[in-house]
Amino acid sequence: MKQTELDHILSAVLQLRPKASDLNFTVGRPIQAETDGILEEVNIKPNFPRLTPFQTEEIALAVLNDDRRLTEILIREGSCDCSYSLPGQARFRVNIFSQRSTYSIVMRRLETKVPTIEELDLPETFIKMAEEQNGIIFITGATGSGKSTTLAAILEHINQNKAVHVVTLEDPVEFLHPHIKATFNQRELRKDFPNFSTGLRAALRQAPKVILVGEMRDRETVEIGLNAAETGHLVLTSLHTINTGQTINRLLGMFDKDEEGQVRSRLADTIRWIGCQRLVPKIDGGRQAVMEVMGTNLRVKDSILHGEREGKTFYEITKESSNFGWCTFDDSLIDAYQTGKITKETAETHATVRANVARGIDKIKSVRGQKTSDIEDLNLDQQYEDTRMRQASSVKKKEGRRKR
Repeated sequence: MKQTELDHILSAVLQLRPKASDLNFTVGRPIQAETDGILEEVNIKPNFPRLTPFQTEEIALAVLNDDRRLTEILIREGSCDCSYSLPGQARFRVNIFSQRSTYSIVMRRLETKVPTIEELDLPETFIKMAEEQNGIIFITGATGSGKSTTLAAILEHINQNKAVHVVTLEDPVEFLHPHIKATFNQRELRKDFPNFSTGLRAALRQAPKVILVGEMRDRETVEIGLNAAETGHLVLTSLHTINTGQTINRLLGMFDKDEEGQVRSRLADTIRWIGCQRLVPKIDGGRQAVMEVMGTNLRVKDSILHGEREGKTFYEITKESSNFGWCTFDDSLIDAYQTGKITKETAETHATVRANVARGIDKIKSVRGQKTSDIEDLNLDQQYEDTRMRQASSVKKKEGRRKR
């Protein structure tokens, strides 16, 4: 398959599914597009009712475009990552992988315009993140939760306001940042550096003020990232964790037990913010980002150094620090319900502590004058009440007879 033919297929799919976030090419299935978390088949012309092994291999080869290095990685490791551009329309982050002796291709659509914090409707604390001078900031969440987009928005704020050198290490390069106030050098894994630890070590010699590491994947990368944060750099990175507590535990788990004390001390000194995010269904379609944001203070540092304890969990500390702009997932879900973006059922389903969300929603309903319970009446069962009255009357009669 020629690249022009692949471009025609991709254009046709995007024309039918303009809001698609992912395109999926799997043997035995038609071409599929994922929109708002739902995977649907796309019927284009010419139609592909069931992709064959030959067709998916042809698509894979068209994406690789005779790149010998990527082809060798795919054959040797069974999968490879790359990027693909559809001129004038879209860019994609691509993963090609083998399964049951055939090839599958998943293409994640990348935005062409760099988003801003305001456009993403992120909390104001993300502006504070962009204004940090040093330390390390983690943006975490499941795959596809928008971590890269949030990191791009933080970098965009830096680009608009600071004349600094920014080095990014990505897999692959997703958002192309123009030079505004900041100077950007964007490096891609396997094209410009072999692995994140090597790229990060080299970045320390490239005089950056800000370093973006696409993902902290191993102990060596974390260790070098901590070194960079300790030596005056601002390090932005991501992890596949679902909340602040799990983020700390995941980092500690990358090191040996006898190193735990030292690592806890380094994390307490260098972590500036942890922002976790999830995407939940919106009432009017699409998905709404909900956030858990925790900064650093003496209580947070104490819990990092000595571990979470009763009354000193990261959840409790974050909830009690809302005046600093911190918020738990539960707070974010309640806010999204209050502004009419999500339903009560969605809020309670994705809650960390369901009882807290239920109480928060009941308070909102109470202020609005809405009922907070489905129970219409609390009248006693009449039959039970009659029986009770008869028993009471019988007891009184017996007492009266005894007195006589």
